[in-house]
Amino acid sequence: MEKKDLLKEVIEHIDITSFDSTPIIDSMRKMSFSSRDTAAATDILMRMVNDKDCTVMLTLAGSTSAGGCMQVYVDMVRNKMVDVIVATGASIIDMDFFEALGFKHYRGRMDVLDSKLRSLYIDRIYDTFIDEEELQNCDSTIKAVADTLEPRPYSSREFIAELGKYLVQHSVKKNSLVQAAYEMGVPIFCPAFSDSSAGFGLVKHQWENPDRHVSIDSVKDFLELTMIKMEAGTSGLFMIGGGVPKNFAQDTVVCAEILGKEVPMHQYAVQITVADVRDGACSSSTLKEASSWGKVETIYEQMVYAEATTVLPLIVSYVYHHADWRNRPAREWANLFR
Repeated sequence: MEKKDLLKEVIEHIDITSFDSTPIIDSMRKMSFSSRDTAAATDILMRMVNDKDCTVMLTLAGSTSAGGCMQVYVDMVRNKMVDVIVATGASIIDMDFFEALGFKHYRGRMDVLDSKLRSLYIDRIYDTFIDEEELQNCDSTIKAVADTLEPRPYSSREFIAELGKYLVQHSVKKNSLVQAAYEMGVPIFCPAFSDSSAGFGLVKHQWENPDRHVSIDSVKDFLELTMIKMEAGTSGLFMIGGGVPKNFAQDTVVCAEILGKEVPMHQYAVQITVADVRDGACSSSTLKEASSWGKVETIYEQMVYAEATTVLPLIVSYVYHHADWRNRPAREWANLFR
């Protein structure tokens, strides 16, 4: 078995504009269990989009982008369903920026030994394969961009905007999330940015430039996202997975209070997750529990216990085909920092 035998079936990202999920979501509304929860979550996302005062924050954790949902997030940005993104570094760099450079994710197999994959320089995300040599090319591109910038601390938002600017001129795949967000004025925050391909590139940049270099200021991330929350007032969270992005976005309410600014809790919240809560997982709390911390209102909140690639396309297709986003102004929160 050779490398080419395993890296030949490309992951195809689902296109939510190509089908209308309205009938199935409407049917799910009359059902039970996760189906009814999915319909309720769809209705809450619709409320966020239709609330003229609401800033919608999308949080991403896990590997849905590598698994085929990358275009869903791009379509949400392009069609004004999302105003701010908070994500893991892997979602933004190892998956999205990686594909923008012309590389691919591949349909993998569970019967191939991981030791064999390692010998072929193939990385595995469950049943998805990545060429490690291409991923290291992505690392090097991050370093190359950092080498061109003024040496100083940057928030992850600032650095990712520079990546968006780079892609305008150099992308192979023209409709990446990083580029779309840059062009639409949607800021992207990665509070654990170095825990990704970006980290390797930035480490090498600093290794070669020990005295004058780019660094990532995670505290500046927190301040900037909190500034958006203070300016926005009404806000909603659409959360895929949990982890750092979920808590980071929720904590802006508490942070504003610490800064002496009274802001409303997030008025809307949806979380799609497979994590349980009994062992302190689910990123430590359900949305109802988050209300005790003063983070999330419980009037319009919905937990959906499902693997996100199975329900996310249905939810977003429904909102897209109802087309209420056409009347929604683009918030362009990236302009707050210019």
